[in-house]
Amino acid sequence: MRHFSITVRQVSDSAVSAACYIALCAVLRNVIKHLSFPFVPHGMLGRFRGVMMSSQVMTLWPGALAPREKLLRYGATALSDAELLAIFLRTGFPGLHVMQLAEQLLGQFGSLYHLMSADHQVFCSHKGLGNSSYAQLQAISELAFRFFSGHLAQENAMLNPKITQHYLQSLLAHREREVFLVLFLDNQHRVIRHQEMFAGTISSVVVHPREIVREALKANAAAIILAHNHPSGKAEPSHADRLITEHVVNACLLLEIRVLDHLVIGRGECVSFAERGWL
Repeated sequence: MRHFSITVRQVSDSAVSAACYIALCAVLRNVIKHLSFPFVPHGMLGRFRGVMMSSQVMTLWPGALAPREKLLRYGATALSDAELLAIFLRTGFPGLHVMQLAEQLLGQFGSLYHLMSADHQVFCSHKGLGNSSYAQLQAISELAFRFFSGHLAQENAMLNPKITQHYLQSLLAHREREVFLVLFLDNQHRVIRHQEMFAGTISSVVVHPREIVREALKANAAAIILAHNHPSGKAEPSHADRLITEHVVNACLLLEIRVLDHLVIGRGECVSFAERGWL
Protein backbone atom coordinates (compact mmCIF):
# COMPACT_ATOMS: atom_id res chain seq x y z
CA MET A 1 0.00 0.00 0.00
CA ARG A 2 2.86 2.35 0.81
CA HIS A 3 4.56 1.51 -2.45
CA PHE A 4 1.32 2.31 -4.31
CA SER A 5 1.01 5.74 -2.62
CA ILE A 6 4.53 6.70 -3.76
CA THR A 7 3.67 5.79 -7.32
CA VAL A 8 0.59 7.96 -7.21
CA ARG A 9 2.66 10.88 -5.90
CA GLN A 10 5.20 10.38 -8.68
CA VAL A 11 2.46 10.24 -11.26
CA SER A 12 0.88 13.33 -9.75
CA ASP A 13 4.22 15.19 -9.82
CA SER A 14 4.76 14.12 -13.42
CA ALA A 15 1.30 15.32 -14.36
CA VAL A 16 1.96 18.72 -12.79
CA SER A 17 5.29 18.96 -14.63
CA ALA A 18 3.66 18.02 -17.89
CA ALA A 19 0.95 20.61 -17.36
CA CYS A 20 3.58 23.29 -16.64
CA TYR A 21 5.54 22.28 -19.73
CA ILE A 22 2.42 22.48 -21.92
CA ALA A 23 1.57 25.89 -20.49
CA LEU A 24 5.13 27.11 -21.13
CA CYS A 25 5.01 25.87 -24.72
CA ALA A 26 1.74 27.74 -25.24
CA VAL A 27 3.29 30.97 -23.95
CA LEU A 28 6.36 30.52 -26.14
CA ARG A 29 4.23 29.83 -29.21
CA ASN A 30 2.32 33.03 -28.57
CA VAL A 31 5.56 35.02 -28.28
CA ILE A 32 7.06 33.43 -31.40
CA LYS A 33 3.92 34.14 -33.39
CA HIS A 34 4.46 37.88 -32.90
CA LEU A 35 8.17 37.86 -33.73
CA SER A 36 8.81 39.02 -37.31
CA PHE A 37 12.54 38.29 -37.58
CA PRO A 38 12.90 34.92 -39.30
CA PHE A 39 16.53 34.15 -38.45
CA VAL A 40 17.33 31.93 -35.48
CA PRO A 41 19.16 33.59 -32.56
CA HIS A 42 21.64 31.80 -30.30
CA GLY A 43 20.55 29.89 -27.21
CA MET A 44 17.84 27.44 -26.20
CA LEU A 45 14.96 29.72 -27.14
CA GLY A 46 16.53 30.13 -30.56
CA ARG A 47 16.60 26.35 -31.09
CA PHE A 48 13.02 26.00 -29.91
CA ARG A 49 11.92 28.90 -32.08
CA GLY A 50 13.85 27.54 -35.05
CA VAL A 51 11.80 24.33 -34.92
CA MET A 52 8.53 26.18 -34.53
CA MET A 53 9.34 28.62 -37.36
CA SER A 54 10.59 26.11 -39.93
CA SER A 55 7.23 25.66 -41.63
CA GLN A 56 6.53 29.39 -41.43
CA VAL A 57 9.84 30.30 -43.11
CA MET A 58 8.97 28.03 -46.03
CA THR A 59 6.02 30.27 -46.87
CA LEU A 60 7.66 33.62 -46.03
CA TRP A 61 10.68 33.09 -48.29
CA PRO A 62 9.80 31.98 -51.84
CA GLY A 63 11.67 28.78 -52.59
CA ALA A 64 12.48 28.43 -48.86
CA LEU A 65 15.65 30.50 -49.35
CA ALA A 66 15.95 33.73 -47.37
CA PRO A 67 17.55 36.75 -49.12
CA ARG A 68 20.75 36.56 -47.07
CA GLU A 69 21.26 32.88 -47.89
CA LYS A 70 20.28 33.49 -51.52
CA LEU A 71 22.90 36.23 -51.78
CA LEU A 72 25.61 34.01 -50.31
CA ARG A 73 24.74 31.19 -52.69
CA TYR A 74 24.08 33.05 -55.95
CA GLY A 75 25.51 36.56 -55.48
CA ALA A 76 23.85 39.94 -54.94
CA THR A 77 22.76 40.32 -58.57
CA ALA A 78 20.39 37.35 -58.16
CA LEU A 79 18.26 39.26 -55.62
CA SER A 80 15.28 41.46 -56.39
CA ASP A 81 15.06 45.03 -55.10
CA ALA A 82 12.68 43.84 -52.38
CA GLU A 83 15.06 41.09 -51.26
CA LEU A 84 18.03 43.49 -51.09
CA LEU A 85 15.94 45.95 -49.10
CA ALA A 86 14.80 43.17 -46.75
CA ILE A 87 18.44 42.38 -45.94
CA PHE A 88 19.00 46.03 -45.11
CA LEU A 89 15.84 46.37 -42.99
CA ARG A 90 16.62 43.10 -41.12
CA THR A 91 13.29 43.02 -39.29
CA GLY A 92 9.67 43.85 -39.83
CA PHE A 93 7.32 44.52 -36.94
CA PRO A 94 4.41 42.68 -35.29
CA GLY A 95 1.98 41.57 -37.94
CA LEU A 96 4.22 42.42 -40.89
CA HIS A 97 7.13 40.27 -42.04
CA VAL A 98 10.30 42.02 -43.22
CA MET A 99 9.77 40.87 -46.83
CA GLN A 100 6.25 42.24 -46.81
CA LEU A 101 7.55 45.50 -45.35
CA ALA A 102 10.18 45.78 -48.10
CA GLU A 103 7.61 45.23 -50.85
CA GLN A 104 5.22 47.69 -49.19
CA LEU A 105 7.89 50.42 -49.01
CA LEU A 106 8.90 49.93 -52.64
CA GLY A 107 5.25 50.25 -53.61
CA GLN A 108 4.81 53.42 -51.56
CA PHE A 109 7.95 55.13 -52.88
CA GLY A 110 7.58 53.80 -56.42
CA SER A 111 11.09 52.37 -56.76
CA LEU A 112 14.32 51.67 -54.92
CA TYR A 113 15.79 54.81 -56.48
CA HIS A 114 13.01 57.02 -55.09
CA LEU A 115 13.32 55.39 -51.68
CA MET A 116 17.08 55.99 -51.46
CA SER A 117 16.87 59.55 -52.77
CA ALA A 118 13.84 60.56 -50.68
CA ASP A 119 13.91 63.65 -48.51
CA HIS A 120 14.75 62.97 -44.85
CA GLN A 121 11.34 64.04 -43.57
CA VAL A 122 9.44 62.11 -46.24
CA PHE A 123 11.58 59.01 -45.64
CA CYS A 124 11.04 58.99 -41.88
CA SER A 125 7.28 59.54 -42.22
CA HIS A 126 6.84 55.94 -43.40
CA LYS A 127 6.17 53.25 -40.83
CA GLY A 128 9.18 51.01 -40.35
CA LEU A 129 11.69 53.74 -41.26
CA GLY A 130 13.41 56.34 -39.10
CA ASN A 131 16.57 58.34 -38.54
CA SER A 132 18.70 55.21 -38.15
CA SER A 133 17.50 53.69 -41.45
CA TYR A 134 17.91 57.01 -43.25
CA ALA A 135 21.48 57.45 -41.98
CA GLN A 136 22.40 53.88 -42.95
CA LEU A 137 21.01 54.23 -46.49
CA GLN A 138 22.82 57.55 -46.99
CA ALA A 139 26.05 55.92 -45.80
CA ILE A 140 25.54 53.01 -48.23
CA SER A 141 24.95 55.45 -51.09
CA GLU A 142 28.09 57.43 -50.26
CA LEU A 143 30.18 54.25 -49.92
CA ALA A 144 29.04 53.14 -53.39
CA PHE A 145 29.92 56.56 -54.82
CA ARG A 146 33.38 56.51 -53.28
CA PHE A 147 33.96 52.96 -54.48
CA PHE A 148 33.17 53.90 -58.09
CA SER A 149 35.18 57.11 -57.81
CA GLY A 150 38.22 55.28 -56.43
CA HIS A 151 37.94 52.57 -59.08
CA LEU A 152 37.88 55.08 -61.94
CA ALA A 153 40.90 56.94 -60.53
CA GLN A 154 42.97 53.76 -60.71
CA GLU A 155 41.53 51.75 -63.60
CA ASN A 156 40.85 52.26 -67.30
CA ALA A 157 37.34 53.73 -67.49
CA MET A 158 36.64 51.82 -70.71
CA LEU A 159 37.66 48.39 -69.42
CA ASN A 160 34.50 48.16 -67.34
CA PRO A 161 31.90 50.56 -68.80
CA LYS A 162 29.31 49.50 -66.20
CA ILE A 163 31.46 50.96 -63.40
CA THR A 164 31.62 54.26 -65.29
CA GLN A 165 27.88 54.19 -65.86
CA HIS A 166 27.10 53.49 -62.20
CA TYR A 167 29.42 56.32 -61.16
CA LEU A 168 27.73 58.81 -63.48
CA GLN A 169 24.28 57.63 -62.43
CA SER A 170 25.20 58.31 -58.81
CA LEU A 171 26.18 61.85 -59.84
CA LEU A 172 23.30 62.72 -62.15
CA ALA A 173 20.25 60.45 -61.80
CA HIS A 174 18.74 62.41 -58.90
CA ARG A 175 19.15 65.87 -60.44
CA GLU A 176 15.94 67.74 -61.15
CA ARG A 177 17.41 69.82 -64.01
CA GLU A 178 19.62 68.85 -66.93
CA VAL A 179 23.32 68.89 -66.10
CA PHE A 180 26.10 68.34 -68.64
CA LEU A 181 29.16 66.73 -67.09
CA VAL A 182 32.57 65.78 -68.47
CA LEU A 183 35.04 63.15 -67.25
CA PHE A 184 38.62 64.15 -68.08
CA LEU A 185 40.90 61.14 -68.63
CA ASP A 186 44.65 60.65 -68.91
CA ASN A 187 46.34 58.68 -71.71
CA GLN A 188 45.55 55.41 -69.88
CA HIS A 189 41.89 56.41 -69.64
CA ARG A 190 41.97 56.88 -65.88
CA VAL A 191 39.80 59.68 -64.53
CA ILE A 192 41.73 62.84 -63.70
CA ARG A 193 38.63 64.63 -62.48
CA HIS A 194 35.03 65.28 -63.40
CA GLN A 195 33.39 68.65 -63.85
CA GLU A 196 29.83 69.84 -64.25
CA MET A 197 30.22 72.10 -67.25
CA PHE A 198 26.69 73.33 -67.93
CA ALA A 199 23.32 73.41 -66.16
CA GLY A 200 19.97 73.94 -67.83
CA THR A 201 16.24 73.53 -67.37
CA ILE A 202 14.14 70.44 -66.77
CA SER A 203 14.18 69.66 -70.51
CA SER A 204 17.32 71.18 -72.06
CA VAL A 205 20.84 72.45 -71.50
CA VAL A 206 23.03 74.69 -73.66
CA VAL A 207 26.47 73.19 -74.32
CA HIS A 208 29.52 75.11 -75.58
CA PRO A 209 32.13 72.78 -77.14
CA ARG A 210 34.90 75.38 -76.87
CA GLU A 211 34.50 75.47 -73.07
CA ILE A 212 34.88 71.69 -72.93
CA VAL A 213 38.06 71.84 -75.02
CA ARG A 214 39.47 74.61 -72.83
CA GLU A 215 38.91 72.59 -69.62
CA ALA A 216 40.38 69.47 -71.25
CA LEU A 217 43.56 71.39 -72.00
CA LYS A 218 43.72 72.69 -68.42
CA ALA A 219 43.44 69.13 -67.12
CA ASN A 220 45.98 67.88 -69.67
CA ALA A 221 43.41 65.29 -70.70
CA ALA A 222 44.03 62.85 -73.54
CA ALA A 223 40.39 61.80 -73.73
CA ILE A 224 36.98 62.71 -72.33
CA ILE A 225 33.63 61.08 -71.62
CA LEU A 226 30.51 63.23 -71.91
CA ALA A 227 27.42 62.70 -69.79
CA HIS A 228 24.15 64.42 -69.10
CA ASN A 229 20.89 63.50 -67.42
CA HIS A 230 17.27 63.49 -68.50
CA PRO A 231 15.15 64.57 -65.50
CA SER A 232 12.13 62.95 -67.16
CA GLY A 233 13.74 59.61 -66.29
CA LYS A 234 13.86 58.41 -69.90
CA ALA A 235 17.43 57.97 -71.11
CA GLU A 236 16.73 57.77 -74.85
CA PRO A 237 18.97 60.38 -76.59
CA SER A 238 17.28 63.14 -78.57
CA HIS A 239 18.32 64.47 -81.97
CA ALA A 240 19.81 67.50 -80.19
CA ASP A 241 21.91 65.16 -78.00
CA ARG A 242 23.42 63.53 -81.08
CA LEU A 243 24.02 66.87 -82.75
CA ILE A 244 25.88 68.43 -79.82
CA THR A 245 27.98 65.27 -79.51
CA GLU A 246 29.13 65.68 -83.11
CA HIS A 247 30.10 69.32 -82.41
CA VAL A 248 32.14 68.34 -79.34
CA VAL A 249 33.86 65.48 -81.22
CA ASN A 250 34.84 67.82 -84.08
CA ALA A 251 36.14 70.49 -81.70
CA CYS A 252 38.26 67.93 -79.80
CA LEU A 253 39.70 66.37 -82.97
CA LEU A 254 41.59 69.58 -83.72
CA LEU A 255 43.63 69.04 -80.53
CA GLU A 256 43.76 65.23 -80.73
CA ILE A 257 41.49 64.77 -77.72
CA ARG A 258 39.31 61.69 -78.09
CA VAL A 259 35.65 61.60 -77.10
CA LEU A 260 35.26 58.02 -75.90
CA ASP A 261 31.58 58.04 -75.06
CA HIS A 262 28.50 60.13 -74.35
CA LEU A 263 26.22 58.69 -71.67
CA VAL A 264 22.62 59.78 -71.22
CA ILE A 265 21.45 59.11 -67.69
CA GLY A 266 17.84 58.39 -66.77
CA ARG A 267 16.33 56.94 -63.63
CA GLY A 268 17.56 53.39 -63.40
CA GLU A 269 18.67 53.38 -67.04
CA CYS A 270 21.56 54.62 -69.14
CA VAL A 271 22.25 54.87 -72.88
CA SER A 272 25.81 54.77 -74.23
CA PHE A 273 26.62 56.35 -77.60
CA ALA A 274 29.68 54.08 -77.88
CA GLU A 275 27.64 50.91 -77.30
CA ARG A 276 25.20 51.98 -80.01
CA GLY A 277 28.06 52.57 -82.44
CA TRP A 278 27.49 56.32 -82.68
CA LEU A 279 31.10 57.15 -81.74
